[in-house]
Amino acid sequence: MTTEMIPQRELTAEDYITILRRKWPLIAILAVIGGVLGIGATQILPKRYTSQTVVLVEQPTVPGDYVKPVVNADTNQRLATMQQQILSRSRLEPIIHKLSLYASEIERLPMDDLVSRLRETIEVTPVQPMARTNAAGLAGFSISVAFGEPSVAQQICSTVTSMFLEENLRVRQRQAEQTTDFLTNQLKTAKAKLDEQDAKLAAFQRAHLGSLPDDQSTNLNFLGGLASQLDAATQAMSRAQQDKAFAESSLSQQRAAWQAALEGRNPETREQQIPALEAQLTALKSKYTDDHPDVVRLKSDIAAAKRTAEASEEKNGAAEAPATAEAEPAQIQSLRAQIRQYDQVIQERTNQQEEIHRRIRLYQARIEASPTIEQEYKALTRDYQSALEFYNTLLKQRDLAAMATDLERQKQSEQFRVLDPASYPDRPSFPDRTKFGLGGLAGGLALGVGLTLLLEMRDTSVRSDRDIESLLHLPVLAVVPTLKVTSSQAKTNQPLVPVART
Repeated sequence: MTTEMIPQRELTAEDYITILRRKWPLIAILAVIGGVLGIGATQILPKRYTSQTVVLVEQPTVPGDYVKPVVNADTNQRLATMQQQILSRSRLEPIIHKLSLYASEIERLPMDDLVSRLRETIEVTPVQPMARTNAAGLAGFSISVAFGEPSVAQQICSTVTSMFLEENLRVRQRQAEQTTDFLTNQLKTAKAKLDEQDAKLAAFQRAHLGSLPDDQSTNLNFLGGLASQLDAATQAMSRAQQDKAFAESSLSQQRAAWQAALEGRNPETREQQIPALEAQLTALKSKYTDDHPDVVRLKSDIAAAKRTAEASEEKNGAAEAPATAEAEPAQIQSLRAQIRQYDQVIQERTNQQEEIHRRIRLYQARIEASPTIEQEYKALTRDYQSALEFYNTLLKQRDLAAMATDLERQKQSEQFRVLDPASYPDRPSFPDRTKFGLGGLAGGLALGVGLTLLLEMRDTSVRSDRDIESLLHLPVLAVVPTLKVTSSQAKTNQPLVPVART
């Protein structure tokens, strides 16, 4: 039973199963055709062979705690930078000429297009460390090259891998050498500044010798010692002045007695001079010991006076010779010598006082100027210490950079090591027959299902009681099954068997 148009109704799982049973030959045929076409396409499409190698990032043989590397850039970042450099035209064009790539197209196509095609065949993939190793950074990377000929793909992969290894060595060594050279130049500049500050500090120390902050306590000690010396010199000069005054008084008395004796007046006799000398001796003993030269000399004068008095008594007062013809007595000459000696002592003590006063003024000036000098000295010392610390820091960094450079030259730092050499592909990586066959089969199935749905949507046949209810909007009271009579049943008059419903 057919009708012009059947309103759309919701299909159930049973309806889909019925449609699949009815249209499965079409779907199967299209799936098989799609798979065959996919496999056939693998025979038509140009083949590409992929050569691959794995490069590991080896850690330095000397731990970073002993020699700190100067190349601190992240390995991923350094790899990306090297990839941009190696895959540039200046690096890939020599490979094209060396391996005679694209020989049939090199004359008619621009070199930029050929370089772009070669760049598309090269793929660099970072290899991250496994999670359970807890390793930081990059474990390595893989390089794969897809080309139409397996041997050429292997050669390109080997060449590119060698370029990565050489570039890594060159970049690390160049960066280490540049760092060392930079630190060396900075060290020279710092050394010049340090020498300048050292010269300023030395000149300041020479100009203010004895007035530096470290000399403050010494100056105070010297000033105290000079005060004691000044007191001692003052006391010594006072004693010398007293002794001089006493000697001048004795000299005056002696000269007066001597002059009186010469002029014939009633002079003091020797017996009268002896008490005066003994009184002078008593005064000297109160200040000096018996071993003092003045005490010894005065004792000698007293003894001589006593001897003279005894001799005068024996001669019964004999007249002395004229005074004008005699020289001054020894006592008077001795007193004059003492006075001159006291004058020398007083002069020496006066000079000593002046020298002590001069030195006291010098040390007082140093102490008074000490705060200002200390401030200037601290500023110079601070600048010198800053320059010295900066120089020592640069010197240490330069030495570390030099060791890191030697480490790079000896290839003991972080290196790229080829784990697997470039492989020789024994079968093409594109097109893959399995993938293309499965893809064609899936495409055929999709096409068959889509075509089946389209045919069912355009089909107006009534195939079930639900189609009648949807068409007439009336309930179905009875269903007459389809009766099919076979040839054997017709000959034997067997009962009919319903085979379908319409």
